[in-house]
Amino acid sequence: MLHTSSLRPFCGILLAALLSGGCAANSTAAGEEEEQSSVESSVDPWEHINRPIFRFNRGVDNATLKPVATGYVQFIPSFIRSGVGNFSRNLRGPRNIVNNFLQGKGADGFSETGRFIVNSTVGLLGLVDVASKVGLDSHREDFGQTLAVWGVPDGPYVMVPFAGPQTLRDVFAFPMDVLADPLWYYEHDRVRYALYTLRFIDLRAGFLDVDDLLDESFDPYVRLREAYLQNRRYAVYDGDPPVDDDFYDDFYDDLPEPDPDPEDEQQ
Repeated sequence: MLHTSSLRPFCGILLAALLSGGCAANSTAAGEEEEQSSVESSVDPWEHINRPIFRFNRGVDNATLKPVATGYVQFIPSFIRSGVGNFSRNLRGPRNIVNNFLQGKGADGFSETGRFIVNSTVGLLGLVDVASKVGLDSHREDFGQTLAVWGVPDGPYVMVPFAGPQTLRDVFAFPMDVLADPLWYYEHDRVRYALYTLRFIDLRAGFLDVDDLLDESFDPYVRLREAYLQNRRYAVYDGDPPVDDDFYDDFYDDLPEPDPDPEDEQQ
C-alpha cells in the first residue's frame, strides 16, 4: 500500500506530467524500457535499481489500491469524497504551519494557522473547507521543502518500495512529516489505521484520470521521473523556479546553423 508521503507528491507528479505534453507509442516490454535510458541521468545514478522498484510498485498498485480507488469513485457519492479530502488536507495543517514559519514565511504561516482553526471548528473537524471561502488560502509546505530552502541539495532520485518517487533529501525529511501529522498521535489504533487507509484511497482516486498518461508513454519510468522532479522544483520555489540558463544554452547550441542569405553571398 502506498504511503501518505508518497501520494502527496505523486498527485502533483502526474498532474505535472499531464501538462508536459503528448506521449509517444506504447512500450510494454521491460527490456524495451531499459533501452530507452541506456545513459543514466545525472540526477538518477541509481536508475538500475530504481527501474525494477518502479515496476514492482506499479504492479502492487494495479493489483490493490487502484481497483479499490476505482470502486471508491464509482460507488461513493462525491460530497462524501469531498469531505474525506477536506478532512485529510486539514490534518496537514500543522505541518504546513511549522514549515511556513521555518522558511521565514510569516504571513503564510499565520494564514495556515487561521485555516486550521477555522476548518477544525466551524468546518466540523475539516470536513468542510470554510477557510477557503473566507479568503484564507492554503500554503502547503513540508520538511523536504524546508530543507531545500535551507540549502540542502536534492540528492539522487530514489524510487522507494511501496512509496514511489522521492529525492534523497525528502527521504530523510519524511520522518518529520509523519511526526507533524496529528493522526499519528491518535490513541485508538483501529480508528487511526482506518483513517489512514481512507486517506490513501482518496488520494489515489484523485489521479485515476491521468493513469493512461503513464501507460501510453514510450518510457513511463522516465516520464514519471522528469515530471516528479519538475513538480518538486516548482513546489520548492512556490511556483516560480529560476530560469535554467544552461538548459537554454544547450538548446540553442543544438539548433542548426541558418542557411546563408543569397543576397549576402552575391555581395
